[in-house]
Amino acid sequence: MKNLYVGNLPHSTTESELRTVFEAHGPVEKISIVTDRETGRSRGFAFVEMTNAGEADKAIAALDGKELGGRALKINEAKPKTDRPKGGGGGGRFGGGGGGRDDYQGHARQPREPRW
Repeated sequence: MKNLYVGNLPHSTTESELRTVFEAHGPVEKISIVTDRETGRSRGFAFVEMTNAGEADKAIAALDGKELGGRALKINEAKPKTDRPKGGGGGGRFGGGGGGRDDYQGHARQPREPRW
């Protein structure tokens, strides 16, 4: 079993079209065309799960760069989410804040003498 990433898909590509293209190289277990949550429109990539790893490798070799709907497909083995580098997103140590001025960041504050 091997999961393939198929990128640069025309947004009009259907699951049956994709199945036809890949089944020429071996049995296809599952196809997932990724769609936008809000619009429901294809995001231009999909995942194709092929039963036989050897046939999946042949499909990659045969179809990577092949045109579908006027676009050159980008096909490779799909990587699990944990293997991908973290990118984009917000976070870290920026933003937020407000409040008073703190000239001594990271240092413990000394207690003050009472004013009276």
